[in-house]
Amino acid sequence: MKTRILIYPEFAVPADLRLQVLKLQEIEWPTAEAIVLQTIHDPDLRPLSLILVADGRVLAALDILSKDIDHLNQRYAVSGLSCVVTSSDVRGKGYGRKLVVAARNEMEKSAADLSLFTCDRPLQNFYESCGWQVLTEAPLIGGTPDSPFPSDQFDKVTMAYFFSDKATRNAQAFNHCRIALYPGEVDRLW
Repeated sequence: MKTRILIYPEFAVPADLRLQVLKLQEIEWPTAEAIVLQTIHDPDLRPLSLILVADGRVLAALDILSKDIDHLNQRYAVSGLSCVVTSSDVRGKGYGRKLVVAARNEMEKSAADLSLFTCDRPLQNFYESCGWQVLTEAPLIGGTPDSPFPSDQFDKVTMAYFFSDKATRNAQAFNHCRIALYPGEVDRLW
């Protein structure tokens, strides 16, 4: 099956593809709400959608969210994965890996210093196989400073990929600490 990866700012994803992505997300993370054809991320996080398709069918999708953070007196451009989903009938065929690696490459091209995100513990090996590493005892603090939403309230691990020289030099500063991501109220924890 010939696949290709399409990349759009979230607001510019064509409606037919957006609807397929939203349906995949609803299967993976069911809600009681009807699917509404709209963006789901805070536009201030510059959401970029990557969609792996074959013959017009969405096989896998994810979003990259980005912002600057201050961590231990250093400023970093950070990007992270959000809403990573692969259609259940094509899992295990490498499509998710292909898409996640493409996202990592997009982040690096965008001049991000590093990538940070959380994932459910059972997915740790998958993301490590795509190049990320686990940060030790380093929960992300989502939400806002006035309404923090820490990742360690769930069974999650924090994954990191260091792109820039500055981030690589300071990589150990991201272990054994709480990382103030604060993406806001819409994407409380990307």
